[in-house]
Amino acid sequence: MRSAIILAGGNSHRLGVEKALLEFSGRPLICWMAETLLSAADELVVVARDQEHAKRLAEIVSDRTLLDQTRSDRIRIRFTWDRVSGFGPVAGLEAGLGMAGGRFAFAAACDLPFLNGMVIQRLFELADPGRGYEAAVPVQPNGYFEPLHSVYEREKMQASCQRALESGERRIHVPLQELVVNRVSKEHLMPMDPELLSFFNLNTREDLEKARALWQEKGKRADYFRNTASERNRSCRLSL
Repeated sequence: MRSAIILAGGNSHRLGVEKALLEFSGRPLICWMAETLLSAADELVVVARDQEHAKRLAEIVSDRTLLDQTRSDRIRIRFTWDRVSGFGPVAGLEAGLGMAGGRFAFAAACDLPFLNGMVIQRLFELADPGRGYEAAVPVQPNGYFEPLHSVYEREKMQASCQRALESGERRIHVPLQELVVNRVSKEHLMPMDPELLSFFNLNTREDLEKARALWQEKGKRADYFRNTASERNRSCRLSL
């Protein structure tokens, strides 16, 4: 089983609004991301900042995620929250990985409007335990990692995040150093995503304006970025 995790608990100081709730084509971004992630994984865990925030996100996703419901197999969307506040993505990853059930899990920030299901599936393939890897992490040309667009061996990354929390470490690259990482050049992912839009994130008002312009340019976004049409016929069940 493959898991996916959205880290939705962060505060957006530069953008000034909750990123997960930014609307595209009349629906919150977190709902679009949920659809894409459920096309590439068997379950989804959404990590909020606290229990009240988790309940609010569950209500929104329950009301606004319009997944097809024509197959009998059930896709679970579950919600949890940071066990330790103030530790950013390290705490979010630790909480999400602890609730996930798959051996490997894709982890994403909540501000990726053009998340690409085919790219996610390729990263799952590249986190190949048969070759000794425990993670598949895209790498920018300047050498910087994309830790919140990556696949991790669930138990090992969770244990590493736990150790980071216990030592007071907030930097996400620190627990990552304990894993055997397949460093994936972004160029390797271009056959699935020629413009590498899957990595486009929202930090500023300018980013948001550009994303909405691209959204209109691409047309019907769900069809453009979906993995295959056959994987759209799924249903979801929410739980806290």
